[in-house]
Amino acid sequence: MLRADIQCITNSDLTGSQWLQASLPVKDGGLGVRRVISLALPAFLASAASTLSLQDAILSGSTCSDNRYFQSYLTTWSSRYGTVPETLPTKQPFWDRPDLLADRAIVEASLNSPHQRASYLSASSPHSGDWLYAMPITSCGLRLDDEAV
Repeated sequence: MLRADIQCITNSDLTGSQWLQASLPVKDGGLGVRRVISLALPAFLASAASTLSLQDAILSGSTCSDNRYFQSYLTTWSSRYGTVPETLPTKQPFWDRPDLLADRAIVEASLNSPHQRASYLSASSPHSGDWLYAMPITSCGLRLDDEAV
């Protein structure tokens, strides 16, 4: 989803920090509309780390069994966020979390008033976004209408 789409849905113009907040996960006070640029490196690293033994088995007889792209991306990640553990984590949240924390810090630093800070803290409090996961159950009156109010 693009920034313009979110602006159309919410009928608002989003500043850079507001767009950054919208791209945070729901549990971090965002809308969960993740940006591809923030997901690409962590997704690749998690996928590659979890399949290293399979890659080695498949490519053991091949002449192109080097992992230069993987090593290059590991170097990129470590230059941004610190040393990579000896045993490579296979879950994406490990690789993703440092960037999320940095984005969250930028959003928090951009809050100018007590009202903005209170709104952000309430949006990022535990269970505040649980309503987003509610399943529409028509018999209970839980459904979305496209009727104008």
